[in-house]
Amino acid sequence: MFFGEFEYKVDEKGRVPIPPKFRREVGKEGVVLTQGIEECITAYPLAEWKKLATTLITGPVPRNKLRRLNRAIFATAFSLSIDAQGRIAVPTSLRQYAGIENEVIIAGANNYFELWNKEQWEQEKSISQEQAWQTIESLETDK
Repeated sequence: MFFGEFEYKVDEKGRVPIPPKFRREVGKEGVVLTQGIEECITAYPLAEWKKLATTLITGPVPRNKLRRLNRAIFATAFSLSIDAQGRIAVPTSLRQYAGIENEVIIAGANNYFELWNKEQWEQEKSISQEQAWQTIESLETDK
């Protein structure tokens, strides 16, 4: 499980440290990075990526939509290993997509984590927290 928020610098080669807690969860298999929905980068441990891939083969979505979804997700995905210093080299195309230059926020999101541009993260965090409390309250009233 990935939780917490961490701020790091991106080095001149585009490498980003992975939080030590996250490294244990990811293990030696590494991570798969792909474009996230909200202009961030989504990082999946290999086991979670395989679950997602299976869902995208057998999902209850029409075939033409599944093909497009698979193209959108898999064409922008990169499988990366964590180096001896606990870093991953984030591809330029993904850093450009997410607007990540010098600083990056790594945020846990349960079974995956996300890499964010710092300013965009602050905006998203504010919106997410407000909506989270509203959702929690609706869940409590549903009981």
